[in-house]
Amino acid sequence: MLHRRTLLAAPLVALAPPALAQAPRPQPAAKPEASFLPYIDGVKAEALKAGIRQTTLDTAFRGIRTPNAKVIELDRRQPEFTLTWEQYRQKVISDARIARGREHYARHRALITEICAKYRMHPAPLMGIWGLESHYGQFTGGFNVIEALTTLAWEGRRAAFFRAQLMSALKIINAGDIAPERMLGSYAGAMGQGQFMPDSFLRFAVDHDGNGRRDLWNDVGDILASIANYLSKSGWAAPLGWGQQITVPPGFDPSLAGRDNRKPIAEWARLGIRPRAPLPPETQAAVI
Repeated sequence: MLHRRTLLAAPLVALAPPALAQAPRPQPAAKPEASFLPYIDGVKAEALKAGIRQTTLDTAFRGIRTPNAKVIELDRRQPEFTLTWEQYRQKVISDARIARGREHYARHRALITEICAKYRMHPAPLMGIWGLESHYGQFTGGFNVIEALTTLAWEGRRAAFFRAQLMSALKIINAGDIAPERMLGSYAGAMGQGQFMPDSFLRFAVDHDGNGRRDLWNDVGDILASIANYLSKSGWAAPLGWGQQITVPPGFDPSLAGRDNRKPIAEWARLGIRPRAPLPPETQAAVI
């Protein structure tokens, strides 16, 4: 989750475009499996130089002898299209998910209030991310993160990215936050109930209860505080929402849309953009 989405300091004024077809993504040539174990040897050598203990490496890579074919299959058949907001909402934000979110909010209200006060956060984005990423802990992924990341780094489509994530995952194990056999996540290495990638874990994960471990798999306090810390350090502005529906004038230039083209609401207004609800004129926003 948190690894895939850009979070801006200001709300995004959201305009859902129609679904757009994308060109098929080119796939790298298959690599011989004989190169997998030598690849792991190279990772271990790099990790040792980075200060990771030999015992950590022995435990983390125990039993990993061949690439995980399922990981490669899932990586290569990601959806090659975008959804409109209406399609996305119908698919992902179900009544059952909303009901479960309300139950968890009621159960953990005191903890959520404490965390929101500390990080200047509103409960809504915390509950939304928690629910979207893992259905409040029901679906956190069943892949061995070290095996999955090693497979993707070796396979080569995004070798540098996944090798860096693998090194971060080894650092997490080395710090004692989680045992390798309990470090489970998605096929792409996203971990825990907030689906943090390892580098995001190292930057933003919080030991809320002070027990010496950052447990984003089972400790609700650590999970929610880490999400709040991520948002806070990414510039979330507490009084503002993430976005809202807008109307655009006829002939609006589509090249002005995009997350990186932020302008004050007053400037968008001069271009004919009309938010559904008033926003402070100085608020930085993007049309998406």
